[in-house]
Amino acid sequence: MKQFNKTWFVWLILVTIWNFGFPDVKPIFDVLVAVALSVLIYQINKRIK
Repeated sequence: MKQFNKTWFVWLILVTIWNFGFPDVKPIFDVLVAVALSVLIYQINKRIK
C-alpha cells in the first residue's frame, strides 16, 4: 500500500504539471495524457515489485 501512495503521488504531480504547463489544450488531451501517465506509472510500479 505504501508503494501505491508514492506512485499515485508521482502521477498526481505529473498530471498537475501537464495541466498548468499547457492550460490551453483541449480537454480530450488532458484525458489522454492522464491515461498515458497512468500506464507509465503502472509500468514503473510493476518493475519495482
